[in-house]
Amino acid sequence: MKATLYRECGGLEVLKYEEVPDPEPGPVDVVIDVAATALNRLDVVQRNGWFNLPGFRLPHIAGMDVSGIVSAVGSEVDGVSVGDRVVVDPSLAGVDDRSKLGGMGDLFGELGIIGATVDGGYAEKCLVPASHVHPVPDHITLEQAAPFATCFVTASHALFDVGKLEAGETVMIHAAGSGLSMAAIQLAKHAGAIVLATAGTDAKCDRARTLGADHALNNRSGDITGWAREVTQGAGVDMVLDHVGTALFGPSLFAIGLHGRLVTCGNSSGDEATIPSVGYLFHSGISILGSDPYRPDEFGPVWDDFCAGHYDVVIDSVYPLEAAAAAQAKMVTNDFFGKILLKP
Repeated sequence: MKATLYRECGGLEVLKYEEVPDPEPGPVDVVIDVAATALNRLDVVQRNGWFNLPGFRLPHIAGMDVSGIVSAVGSEVDGVSVGDRVVVDPSLAGVDDRSKLGGMGDLFGELGIIGATVDGGYAEKCLVPASHVHPVPDHITLEQAAPFATCFVTASHALFDVGKLEAGETVMIHAAGSGLSMAAIQLAKHAGAIVLATAGTDAKCDRARTLGADHALNNRSGDITGWAREVTQGAGVDMVLDHVGTALFGPSLFAIGLHGRLVTCGNSSGDEATIPSVGYLFHSGISILGSDPYRPDEFGPVWDDFCAGHYDVVIDSVYPLEAAAAAQAKMVTNDFFGKILLKP
Protein backbone atom coordinates (compact mmCIF):
# COMPACT_ATOMS: atom_id res chain seq x y z
CA MET A 1 0.00 0.00 0.00
CA LYS A 2 0.95 3.66 -0.26
CA ALA A 3 1.37 5.75 2.87
CA THR A 4 2.74 9.10 3.94
CA LEU A 5 5.13 8.61 6.85
CA TYR A 6 8.20 10.03 8.52
CA ARG A 7 11.31 8.32 9.89
CA GLU A 8 12.66 11.30 11.78
CA CYS A 9 11.10 14.38 13.33
CA GLY A 10 11.49 17.69 11.56
CA GLY A 11 9.91 20.04 9.05
CA LEU A 12 7.49 19.21 6.28
CA GLU A 13 10.33 17.74 4.24
CA VAL A 14 10.46 14.63 6.47
CA LEU A 15 7.04 13.49 5.20
CA LYS A 16 7.52 10.81 2.53
CA TYR A 17 4.92 9.20 0.29
CA GLU A 18 6.10 5.61 -0.11
CA GLU A 19 5.18 1.99 -0.63
CA VAL A 20 4.96 0.11 2.68
CA PRO A 21 3.73 -3.40 3.60
CA ASP A 22 -0.01 -3.92 3.91
CA PRO A 23 -1.18 -4.47 7.51
CA GLU A 24 -2.34 -7.99 8.38
CA PRO A 25 -5.11 -8.47 10.96
CA GLY A 26 -4.66 -10.42 14.17
CA PRO A 27 -7.41 -12.81 15.30
CA VAL A 28 -9.71 -10.03 16.55
CA ASP A 29 -8.60 -7.24 14.21
CA VAL A 30 -9.80 -5.80 10.94
CA VAL A 31 -8.08 -3.92 8.14
CA ILE A 32 -9.93 -1.03 6.55
CA ASP A 33 -9.39 0.61 3.19
CA VAL A 34 -9.11 4.22 4.26
CA ALA A 35 -11.71 6.53 2.74
CA ALA A 36 -10.72 9.69 4.60
CA THR A 37 -8.49 10.86 7.42
CA ALA A 38 -8.84 14.17 9.25
CA LEU A 39 -5.78 16.15 10.25
CA ASN A 40 -5.19 17.14 13.87
CA ARG A 41 -2.76 19.53 15.55
CA LEU A 42 -0.98 16.57 17.12
CA ASP A 43 0.07 15.44 13.63
CA VAL A 44 2.12 18.63 13.27
CA VAL A 45 3.37 18.70 16.87
CA GLN A 46 4.70 15.14 16.79
CA ARG A 47 6.13 15.45 13.29
CA ASN A 48 8.13 18.47 14.43
CA GLY A 49 9.22 16.68 17.60
CA TRP A 50 7.91 19.44 19.87
CA PHE A 51 6.09 16.87 22.00
CA ASN A 52 5.51 13.15 21.57
CA LEU A 53 2.98 11.02 23.40
CA PRO A 54 4.26 8.19 25.61
CA GLY A 55 4.75 5.13 23.41
CA PHE A 56 5.36 7.11 20.21
CA ARG A 57 7.80 5.36 17.87
CA LEU A 58 9.48 6.06 14.53
CA PRO A 59 8.84 5.50 11.69
CA HIS A 60 5.30 6.82 12.08
CA ILE A 61 2.14 7.01 10.00
CA ALA A 62 -0.09 9.72 11.49
CA GLY A 63 -3.87 10.09 11.23
CA MET A 64 -6.10 9.58 14.28
CA ASP A 65 -9.50 10.26 12.75
CA VAL A 66 -10.24 7.60 10.16
CA SER A 67 -13.17 6.19 8.23
CA GLY A 68 -13.24 3.53 5.55
CA ILE A 69 -14.45 0.16 4.29
CA VAL A 70 -13.48 -3.13 5.92
CA SER A 71 -11.29 -5.14 3.53
CA ALA A 72 -10.02 -7.96 5.79
CA VAL A 73 -11.12 -9.52 9.09
CA GLY A 74 -9.33 -11.70 11.63
CA SER A 75 -10.19 -15.35 12.14
CA GLU A 76 -12.09 -14.72 15.38
CA VAL A 77 -13.93 -11.53 14.44
CA ASP A 78 -17.68 -11.58 14.95
CA GLY A 79 -20.10 -8.84 13.94
CA VAL A 80 -17.89 -7.05 11.42
CA SER A 81 -17.72 -8.09 7.77
CA VAL A 82 -15.76 -7.24 4.66
CA GLY A 83 -17.51 -4.36 2.92
CA ASP A 84 -18.80 -2.69 6.07
CA ARG A 85 -18.57 1.12 6.12
CA VAL A 86 -17.01 2.09 9.45
CA VAL A 87 -15.60 4.88 11.58
CA VAL A 88 -12.66 4.19 13.90
CA ASP A 89 -12.34 4.73 17.65
CA PRO A 90 -8.59 5.48 17.74
CA SER A 91 -8.16 5.04 21.50
CA LEU A 92 -6.72 1.61 22.28
CA ALA A 93 -8.29 1.42 25.73
CA GLY A 94 -10.34 -1.72 26.20
CA VAL A 95 -8.69 -3.70 23.38
CA ASP A 96 -8.68 -7.51 23.58
CA ASP A 97 -5.22 -8.96 24.27
CA ARG A 98 -5.56 -11.14 21.15
CA SER A 99 -5.38 -8.00 19.02
CA LYS A 100 -2.09 -6.93 17.49
CA LEU A 101 -2.87 -3.59 19.14
CA GLY A 102 -3.68 -4.99 22.58
CA GLY A 103 -1.84 -4.18 25.80
CA MET A 104 -1.79 -0.40 25.30
CA GLY A 105 -4.95 0.54 27.17
CA ASP A 106 -3.65 2.51 30.17
CA LEU A 107 -5.75 5.69 30.10
CA PHE A 108 -3.27 7.49 32.34
CA GLY A 109 -0.02 5.93 31.13
CA GLU A 110 1.08 4.72 27.71
CA LEU A 111 -2.36 4.85 26.11
CA GLY A 112 -2.10 3.59 22.56
CA ILE A 113 -3.78 5.77 19.96
CA ILE A 114 -4.14 4.90 16.29
CA GLY A 115 -2.36 7.60 14.32
CA ALA A 116 -0.61 8.99 17.41
CA THR A 117 1.44 6.13 18.88
CA VAL A 118 0.77 3.40 16.29
CA ASP A 119 0.22 3.68 12.54
CA GLY A 120 -2.91 5.49 11.47
CA GLY A 121 -4.85 6.85 8.53
CA TYR A 122 -2.24 8.63 6.39
CA ALA A 123 -2.29 5.45 4.33
CA GLU A 124 -4.38 3.40 1.96
CA LYS A 125 -5.07 0.80 4.67
CA CYS A 126 -5.24 0.86 8.47
CA LEU A 127 -5.18 -1.88 11.12
CA VAL A 128 -7.89 -1.53 13.80
CA PRO A 129 -9.23 -3.81 16.57
CA ALA A 130 -12.64 -5.08 15.47
CA SER A 131 -14.09 -3.80 18.75
CA HIS A 132 -13.08 -0.28 17.77
CA VAL A 133 -14.94 0.14 14.48
CA HIS A 134 -18.53 1.39 14.38
CA PRO A 135 -20.92 1.12 11.43
CA VAL A 136 -21.57 4.27 9.41
CA PRO A 137 -25.22 4.53 8.32
CA ASP A 138 -26.01 5.26 4.67
CA HIS A 139 -27.14 8.83 5.29
CA ILE A 140 -23.67 9.81 6.57
CA THR A 141 -20.77 10.00 4.14
CA LEU A 142 -17.41 8.55 5.07
CA GLU A 143 -15.94 12.04 4.70
CA GLN A 144 -18.40 13.35 7.31
CA ALA A 145 -17.65 10.43 9.62
CA ALA A 146 -13.86 10.69 9.52
CA PRO A 147 -13.39 13.67 11.91
CA PHE A 148 -15.84 12.35 14.50
CA ALA A 149 -13.61 10.82 17.18
CA THR A 150 -11.21 13.59 18.09
CA CYS A 151 -13.83 16.30 17.55
CA PHE A 152 -17.09 15.03 19.00
CA VAL A 153 -16.07 12.42 21.56
CA THR A 154 -13.30 14.61 23.00
CA ALA A 155 -15.65 17.61 23.15
CA SER A 156 -18.48 15.61 24.69
CA HIS A 157 -16.20 14.18 27.37
CA ALA A 158 -14.85 17.62 28.24
CA LEU A 159 -18.22 19.38 28.32
CA PHE A 160 -20.37 16.81 30.05
CA ASP A 161 -18.32 14.09 31.73
CA VAL A 162 -15.67 16.45 33.12
CA GLY A 163 -17.36 19.86 33.03
CA LYS A 164 -20.88 18.73 34.00
CA LEU A 165 -22.43 21.31 31.67
CA GLU A 166 -26.20 21.63 32.12
CA ALA A 167 -29.04 23.24 30.19
CA GLY A 168 -29.34 26.95 30.84
CA GLU A 169 -25.69 27.40 31.77
CA THR A 170 -23.30 29.66 29.87
CA VAL A 171 -20.16 28.22 28.29
CA MET A 172 -17.37 30.05 26.49
CA ILE A 173 -15.60 28.01 23.80
CA HIS A 174 -12.33 29.21 22.32
CA ALA A 175 -10.82 28.59 18.86
CA ALA A 176 -14.21 28.29 17.18
CA GLY A 177 -12.63 27.49 13.82
CA SER A 178 -11.08 24.25 15.07
CA GLY A 179 -12.71 20.87 14.65
CA LEU A 180 -13.02 20.27 18.38
CA SER A 181 -14.72 23.63 18.96
CA MET A 182 -16.92 23.13 15.89
CA ALA A 183 -18.24 20.04 17.67
CA ALA A 184 -18.34 21.60 21.14
CA ILE A 185 -20.44 24.57 20.01
CA GLN A 186 -23.06 22.24 18.56
CA LEU A 187 -23.02 19.77 21.44
CA ALA A 188 -23.39 22.51 24.04
CA LYS A 189 -26.17 24.23 22.12
CA HIS A 190 -28.04 20.96 21.60
CA ALA A 191 -27.81 20.36 25.35
CA GLY A 192 -29.53 23.69 26.02
CA ALA A 193 -26.53 25.79 27.03
CA ILE A 194 -25.93 29.43 26.07
CA VAL A 195 -22.79 29.42 23.93
CA LEU A 196 -20.19 32.16 23.72
CA ALA A 197 -17.56 31.46 21.07
CA THR A 198 -14.25 33.18 20.38
CA ALA A 199 -12.06 32.96 17.30
CA GLY A 200 -9.12 34.71 15.70
CA THR A 201 -11.02 36.44 12.86
CA ASP A 202 -14.39 38.08 12.36
CA ALA A 203 -15.16 35.61 9.57
CA LYS A 204 -14.65 32.66 11.91
CA CYS A 205 -16.93 34.33 14.45
CA ASP A 206 -19.62 34.58 11.78
CA ARG A 207 -19.20 30.88 10.98
CA ALA A 208 -19.45 30.03 14.68
CA ARG A 209 -22.85 31.74 14.83
CA THR A 210 -24.09 29.58 11.96
CA LEU A 211 -23.19 26.51 14.03
CA GLY A 212 -25.29 27.74 16.94
CA ALA A 213 -23.13 30.10 18.97
CA ASP A 214 -25.35 32.71 20.64
CA HIS A 215 -22.51 35.24 20.84
CA ALA A 216 -19.07 35.42 19.21
CA LEU A 217 -15.99 37.59 19.70
CA ASN A 218 -12.70 38.10 17.85
CA ASN A 219 -10.22 37.08 20.54
CA ARG A 220 -7.35 38.89 18.82
CA SER A 221 -8.98 42.32 19.07
CA GLY A 222 -11.67 41.98 21.73
CA ASP A 223 -11.65 42.04 25.53
CA ILE A 224 -12.64 38.48 26.41
CA THR A 225 -13.24 39.14 30.09
CA GLY A 226 -15.22 42.35 29.59
CA TRP A 227 -17.28 40.82 26.80
CA ALA A 228 -18.15 37.73 28.83
CA ARG A 229 -19.22 39.88 31.76
CA GLU A 230 -21.33 42.09 29.49
CA VAL A 231 -23.09 39.17 27.81
CA THR A 232 -23.88 37.57 31.20
CA GLN A 233 -25.02 40.85 32.82
CA GLY A 234 -21.97 40.86 35.07
CA ALA A 235 -22.28 37.31 36.37
CA GLY A 236 -19.51 35.69 34.33
CA VAL A 237 -19.77 32.40 32.46
CA ASP A 238 -20.39 29.08 34.15
CA MET A 239 -17.72 27.27 32.14
CA VAL A 240 -14.83 27.92 29.78
CA LEU A 241 -13.78 25.12 27.43
CA ASP A 242 -10.19 25.83 26.44
CA HIS A 243 -7.74 23.93 24.28
CA VAL A 244 -5.65 27.00 23.42
CA GLY A 245 -3.64 27.12 26.65
CA THR A 246 -1.18 29.92 27.35
CA ALA A 247 -2.60 32.69 25.19
CA LEU A 248 -6.12 32.90 26.65
CA PHE A 249 -5.73 31.37 30.11
CA GLY A 250 -5.72 34.59 32.18
CA PRO A 251 -8.65 36.34 30.47
CA SER A 252 -10.59 33.08 30.56
CA LEU A 253 -10.17 32.76 34.31
CA PHE A 254 -11.45 36.29 34.98
CA ALA A 255 -14.43 35.66 32.66
CA ILE A 256 -15.70 32.86 34.93
CA GLY A 257 -18.33 33.62 37.55
CA LEU A 258 -18.93 32.26 41.04
CA HIS A 259 -18.37 28.52 41.37
CA GLY A 260 -17.62 28.24 37.65
CA ARG A 261 -15.05 26.00 36.05
CA LEU A 262 -12.32 26.13 33.46
CA VAL A 263 -12.04 22.85 31.56
CA THR A 264 -8.80 22.45 29.65
CA CYS A 265 -8.24 19.81 26.99
CA GLY A 266 -5.37 21.20 24.93
CA ASN A 267 -2.38 23.51 24.74
CA SER A 268 -2.07 24.66 21.14
CA SER A 269 -0.55 28.05 22.10
CA GLY A 270 1.80 26.70 24.75
CA ASP A 271 2.06 24.39 27.72
CA GLU A 272 2.62 26.95 30.48
CA ALA A 273 -0.07 29.19 31.97
CA THR A 274 -0.11 31.71 34.81
CA ILE A 275 -2.96 32.04 37.28
CA PRO A 276 -3.33 35.86 37.35
CA SER A 277 -4.97 35.93 40.78
CA VAL A 278 -5.01 33.08 43.26
CA GLY A 279 -7.27 35.25 45.41
CA TYR A 280 -9.90 35.54 42.68
CA LEU A 281 -9.65 31.79 42.14
CA PHE A 282 -10.40 30.76 45.71
CA HIS A 283 -12.73 33.61 46.67
CA SER A 284 -14.91 32.82 43.65
CA GLY A 285 -14.79 29.05 44.18
CA ILE A 286 -13.53 28.43 40.65
CA SER A 287 -12.39 24.95 39.58
CA ILE A 288 -9.69 24.24 37.01
CA LEU A 289 -10.35 20.81 35.51
CA GLY A 290 -8.18 18.77 33.18
CA SER A 291 -10.16 16.78 30.63
CA ASP A 292 -8.60 13.32 30.67
CA PRO A 293 -8.89 10.70 27.88
CA TYR A 294 -12.42 9.51 27.13
CA ARG A 295 -13.37 5.98 28.18
CA PRO A 296 -14.25 3.18 25.73
CA ASP A 297 -17.91 3.20 26.79
CA GLU A 298 -18.34 6.86 25.79
CA PHE A 299 -17.70 6.47 22.06
CA GLY A 300 -20.83 4.48 21.12
CA PRO A 301 -23.45 6.75 22.73
CA VAL A 302 -21.89 9.91 21.26
CA TRP A 303 -21.72 8.23 17.85
CA ASP A 304 -25.40 7.24 18.08
CA ASP A 305 -26.29 10.83 18.93
CA PHE A 306 -24.20 12.06 15.99
CA CYS A 307 -25.94 9.62 13.63
CA ALA A 308 -29.33 11.00 14.70
CA GLY A 309 -28.52 14.02 12.55
CA HIS A 310 -28.25 16.79 15.14
CA TYR A 311 -24.86 18.08 14.02
CA ASP A 312 -22.94 19.35 11.02
CA VAL A 313 -19.35 18.52 10.10
CA VAL A 314 -17.59 21.43 8.46
CA ILE A 315 -14.95 20.22 6.02
CA ASP A 316 -12.68 23.06 4.97
CA SER A 317 -10.64 21.27 2.31
CA VAL A 318 -9.62 17.85 0.99
CA TYR A 319 -6.12 16.86 -0.15
CA PRO A 320 -4.85 13.68 -1.79
CA LEU A 321 -2.76 11.45 0.47
CA GLU A 322 0.44 12.27 -1.39
CA ALA A 323 -0.12 15.97 -0.59
CA ALA A 324 -0.09 15.52 3.20
CA ALA A 325 2.71 18.08 3.52
CA ALA A 326 0.59 20.71 1.79
CA ALA A 327 -2.36 19.83 4.03
CA GLN A 328 -0.25 20.23 7.16
CA ALA A 329 1.16 23.49 5.84
CA LYS A 330 -2.40 24.81 5.52
CA MET A 331 -3.17 23.75 9.07
CA VAL A 332 -0.20 25.70 10.40
CA THR A 333 -1.48 28.91 8.76
CA ASN A 334 -4.75 28.71 10.76
CA ASP A 335 -6.46 29.92 7.60
CA PHE A 336 -9.25 27.36 7.68
CA PHE A 337 -12.53 26.58 9.46
CA GLY A 338 -13.49 23.05 10.44
CA LYS A 339 -11.48 20.04 9.31
CA ILE A 340 -8.86 19.32 6.67
CA LEU A 341 -9.09 15.84 5.15
CA LEU A 342 -6.70 13.52 3.35
CA LYS A 343 -8.04 10.94 0.89
CA PRO A 344 -6.06 8.11 -0.73
